[in-house]
Amino acid sequence: MTVRMTGGEAIVDALLRHGVRHVFGIPGVQTYGLFDALQRAGDRIRTIGARHEQTAAYMAFGYARSSGREGVYSVVPGPGVLNTAAALCSAYGGSAPVLCVTGQVPSEFIGSGMGHLHELPDQLGTLRTFVKWAARIAHPAEAPRLVADAFAQMRIGRPRPVALEMPWDVFGASAPVQPIDPPASYPKPEPDADAIARAAELLAGARNPMIMTGSGAQHASVEVRALAELLQAPAVPWRGGRGVVAEDTPLGLDCASGFRRWDDTDVVIGIGSRMELQWFRWPAPARGMPKIVLIDIDPAQLARLRPQVGIVADARDATAALVAELGRRGHRAASRHDEFASLKRRTAEAVREIRPHVDYLRAIRAALPRDGFFVEEICQTGFSSYFGFPVYEPRSFVTCGYQGTLGFGYPTALGVKVANPDKPVVSIAGDGGFLFGVQELATAAQHDIAVVAIVFDNGAFGNVMRDQEQRYGGRVIGSELRNPDFVALAESFGVTGWRAQSPDELGALAKKAIDLDRPVLIHVPVDRAAEVSPWKYLMPGRPY
Repeated sequence: MTVRMTGGEAIVDALLRHGVRHVFGIPGVQTYGLFDALQRAGDRIRTIGARHEQTAAYMAFGYARSSGREGVYSVVPGPGVLNTAAALCSAYGGSAPVLCVTGQVPSEFIGSGMGHLHELPDQLGTLRTFVKWAARIAHPAEAPRLVADAFAQMRIGRPRPVALEMPWDVFGASAPVQPIDPPASYPKPEPDADAIARAAELLAGARNPMIMTGSGAQHASVEVRALAELLQAPAVPWRGGRGVVAEDTPLGLDCASGFRRWDDTDVVIGIGSRMELQWFRWPAPARGMPKIVLIDIDPAQLARLRPQVGIVADARDATAALVAELGRRGHRAASRHDEFASLKRRTAEAVREIRPHVDYLRAIRAALPRDGFFVEEICQTGFSSYFGFPVYEPRSFVTCGYQGTLGFGYPTALGVKVANPDKPVVSIAGDGGFLFGVQELATAAQHDIAVVAIVFDNGAFGNVMRDQEQRYGGRVIGSELRNPDFVALAESFGVTGWRAQSPDELGALAKKAIDLDRPVLIHVPVDRAAEVSPWKYLMPGRPY
């Protein structure tokens, strides 16, 4: 049935039909028509205003990364949308379904070069360089189809960010619109039976197989665990793949434990993973590189990694098919649980040398419930968390992946909490990175988003300063920081602020903060001179 709507109303109606219930953003003159439509949608959709465009986009990223649902944000065009580029790049690298809805100059000025407010030479072309797909809604009647196309792009194949722009005048223009409901399902490639058979043959003959999991395996936890048990293969994640196999089970390893098995590995199966450990972080085994089986929804990954067996399919479908094929062949390896449990205990003891960070991480882990969310950040404690913070549930370890964006953590954590209101969320950051998005303490307070922010303060961009000291003759520049009183700063925003001087004190305060269920900041002073670098476990056998 055709309904008369403005451009803004048509977009909001389409978002609601696709299940969107939260939008992050900052209104501006070019998008007034959209935000007015959001306001009039009432409690059917909640709009959360941020204090910076980049952090609004990172909230949408955190929403998507932690839930698997689409994260939606809206900002003004030109400098507004460019401010969100880092988050879009993070969503692209981390395979997160994020939708950017932005404005454009009035229709008559597009491409004119007249210098209208927020005009870019080619905004759509610029967006297309770092999102999966982008389009312009030039008339209200186009909104239902193009919003549906955006969701199809996010749900078919590899999930990545997409963008829609609408000219300033079209948001408020009224026209007959034919709404479109989303399809019941979206197409996906079926696992090739021949490739599954060849993969099963290679894995069944392996002496020491290893599974590497990435973000693309987060929804396939049950199937990956079943495969690990059949093969008695350790499941080793890198960043986005953590929690697919719980790390408190014998077959769930972290990257530090996994490296101890690398020299003996003869076949490695990557599931939804870029396999960065294999091609970049870990040196080639003395016996030569293991054979590779790769399961990935993105066919381009097969061309990049050139596995012996490649399977283009959804991780859940392909892994289930592989488990079934191994079962049909009667393959079930003898238990190696005791062997791997012993290896993990030895590794856990060894990594305690990374002080004080591993001790702080263990205190946080003890305070955070099993299904709570931990959002890492680019800092010494964040790097250490890749192996020093055990992860038990899919999606519960939230990372920005290979973009490594300083300052992404706290705003991302706010989006995580909005998507998961009934689960605790802890965000860690260094002093430098936290100040990139410190203004979002105001957003947390205003919208009562109960994230526990833990700020480790060593008075420096610690990694940069260490490199300058060790590699450049101690010529330190731009890496020493003068910081505010973080507790007083938090309290000035209306956020509870505490200070912890030891791991035990941090653990107690983190538990108290989680129980309080309000926005909290915990400041942790760190003696930089006493810090032990985590890089021997992140780039083992390689100079860093």
